[in-house]
Amino acid sequence: MTATIEQLIGKIHPKLYADKGAELLKKYSSIEAIPAEEVEEKSMSEHSLVYDSSSETLEPVYFFILDLMNDLGLETEKLIDNFTSSPGSGHFAELGQRATIMQQQGTKILADVNTVLRSVLNIVYDLKEQRIRLQQYDDLKTDKKESAILALKQVWMDKVDIIKGNSSIKAMAIGQAGFQTLIDAFLFVKDVKDVDKADLNERVKRILRARILEFNTWLEHSEKELRKRYELERTYLKTQVNSLKLYSRWARPYLKAAQELEMKERGREPALVKAFNTIILELTLLGKKKIDVREEALSGNLPKEFEKFERLKIKDYYSCVLVNFKFRGIPQKISQQAHYVFGGRAEISFKAYVLNEDEIKKLNEELEASDINDVLRLIEGATSESLDQLQEEINFFLEENKKEEQEKQKDTSNPFKAIIGGYGEEPTKSKPKVSVPTSPGKVIMRSETFAEKNYVRPFAEEAAKDLAFNLFDFYKKAHGMPSYT
Repeated sequence: MTATIEQLIGKIHPKLYADKGAELLKKYSSIEAIPAEEVEEKSMSEHSLVYDSSSETLEPVYFFILDLMNDLGLETEKLIDNFTSSPGSGHFAELGQRATIMQQQGTKILADVNTVLRSVLNIVYDLKEQRIRLQQYDDLKTDKKESAILALKQVWMDKVDIIKGNSSIKAMAIGQAGFQTLIDAFLFVKDVKDVDKADLNERVKRILRARILEFNTWLEHSEKELRKRYELERTYLKTQVNSLKLYSRWARPYLKAAQELEMKERGREPALVKAFNTIILELTLLGKKKIDVREEALSGNLPKEFEKFERLKIKDYYSCVLVNFKFRGIPQKISQQAHYVFGGRAEISFKAYVLNEDEIKKLNEELEASDINDVLRLIEGATSESLDQLQEEINFFLEENKKEEQEKQKDTSNPFKAIIGGYGEEPTKSKPKVSVPTSPGKVIMRSETFAEKNYVRPFAEEAAKDLAFNLFDFYKKAHGMPSYT
């Protein structure tokens, strides 16, 4: 069972917004452990109205309230948008077809994503192997030269000489009499001139001269070819990564559209009769308005000391209004168009809350962790997260040239620097940039100060109650309904 927004708010601040919140805290010790589904919601104030008209559409009701929230200075966002059609309705069949088209198109692009992703994986592992080989060539110019030569001779025997079959060094040393010392001799001898100095029989020397000559020729050309191939594969890797990002961008809209066209399961909902032409819509809007502590202090609504609220370290507080819509409508298709209009019954509730900046962050965290965004997380995992797992290794190869250029730039220096004795100085290192973690930890809610608890929150509560009532009352007056008493 998915928790409601009201239950999530009650979990965040059980003492204020959960019935028997103190008992929940005592039972579970911390708000983190409280299951949101067990919270019995409670708001500071609640106003409800019902608008029932099968002949008029429901869109004006929604947009009137949305515009009214914006006019009252509320920063509004949509938290929930669900719908369910009865299986026998034309609306169900048409949206089902649209969802299927989106799913098929998204699946087709995802297949291309998987193909390119496999290609990226293969290129990355090829580049790793090539880099190990290139390191052996680099070691030829260092004090590790002897070890590098032996390693490259092993590579030559395993990948080049082995093609000769029975006449290869390994085949002759293992399978033919008189050549048992051929492998050791090949690894020991460095040049054709050294063959005559070795204590070997003439048959082995004749084979060894040819093989040493072939190896030295291969050693000279193979490094150039390997470095060319390494650069080509790095360029190809960049192309494939860009293609992967492009395919991911193409897939996301289709997958998201398919998710948004999914219907919510309602089980025993009595308003949904299979053969009826019925739809149920659920929408939740959260409007929040920040309390300007300094402005309110100057106006006399808060103590004068709050004019310098920075010193008091007061958190940002928001007067919030949660607007829930539940529509039970009758879809009616517009003639010669692929659109529907919805007339029916709208039940709207306006609930007042106060949340500070920590509680807002916690609410967003709870929304991310809840089932509400499960499908969106699957979309994210199917596209960008696949690439993120390889990003570090990909960046290593794509940014390799940049690192080399930076090292070269360190060698260029002012020729007059030696006059003032500057060559012995270490170059000043720039401070490393602190990277922002991609997956931040749990939001930690700081406890309220005396000023926040006794002055700012009570003031924000009254403002939230006024906002909730004004939304409710303005709508009723605008539609000729009797004013609230």
